[in-house]
Amino acid sequence: MREQDRVENGPFDISEVGQLRPYIDFGSIRVSPNKDAKLRVELEEKSKKVVAITILFGETTMQLQAFAAPKSSGIWHEALEPIQNSIRKQGGTAEVVKGMLGEEVRAQIPIESDGKKGFRTSIFLGADGPRWMLRGVIFGKAAHDSEHYQKAIEAFRSTVVDRGNVPLPPNELLPLKLPESQVEQSE
Repeated sequence: MREQDRVENGPFDISEVGQLRPYIDFGSIRVSPNKDAKLRVELEEKSKKVVAITILFGETTMQLQAFAAPKSSGIWHEALEPIQNSIRKQGGTAEVVKGMLGEEVRAQIPIESDGKKGFRTSIFLGADGPRWMLRGVIFGKAAHDSEHYQKAIEAFRSTVVDRGNVPLPPNELLPLKLPESQVEQSE
């Protein structure tokens, strides 16, 4: 994704949005409210630390995470190969393809449900911002249907990242928190 495209269409840096538009504040990630979507936080089991925000809309799920990046360059392009390698080690398949935002990873990830083994189609999206990278993982209907994929891209683009001023090494997950209200918590 070209920087100019990101600045104009999102995902946005906190410095690029005004105060008039409402957002649900998860700390480093802010999500536009949507009456047709449910929000859920993903918690690390042991620490109960929030590690991801999940948006559920219709038959589509998108998980969001923001990571620290160096001032000099983005990290999404560097993340493509490790994502593919991780999926292949699990017995899945993955390839980099050109999507609406640029390079994305389309994958078949092995899953087990009710004792049956299968694969779940997933799409890994990424966008580099000033000292951050936002990653989205889409699965469900949007992984197969272009209209639903478009809606997932719109939700991804409407996201705001607040990198904060705390020094963090590249690829470190930016801190997330529960908002003051409005969220269904999942464990």
